[in-house]
Amino acid sequence: MIDLKKRLQDEIQQLEYELKVHLPKEILKAREHGDLRENAEYKAAKERQSFLQARAAQLHRRLAALNMVNLDRIPRDKVGLGSVVTVAVPDSGEETVFEIVVPEDADPTIGRISPSSPIGKSLLGHEEGDTIEVRVPSGSKTYELTKLVTMHDQVKDE
Repeated sequence: MIDLKKRLQDEIQQLEYELKVHLPKEILKAREHGDLRENAEYKAAKERQSFLQARAAQLHRRLAALNMVNLDRIPRDKVGLGSVVTVAVPDSGEETVFEIVVPEDADPTIGRISPSSPIGKSLLGHEEGDTIEVRVPSGSKTYELTKLVTMHDQVKDE
């Protein structure tokens, strides 16, 4: 999560640099071209300015929300944010490993899933040995939670 906060802060810095340094120069240059009502460069620069301001505000809100995450409220013996979970399909024994991550870091192709995804939602709050029914778009799947490593366990190991 520290990585994500750093990435958000870096992006905010880039946006603010463009808003405060680069874009004002573009707007000034576009104004020099004359009539602002028919000036495409000026309109494009103003649209870019609006987009950058909205994106920066969105990133500031997301960063504030991440700073509010209370790590003490994440369970130590149940699946929660930061957990690495190994599940098995009871019939075949086929195992899959999932890591529960914040939405910005989710990448299902490598097993990094959001707590709001169907599988992530179904896993939250369960512990080793539990059988979990997951409703997915193609129907429903049953998994057995065979191994759980929580965020707190990972910190102890490091």
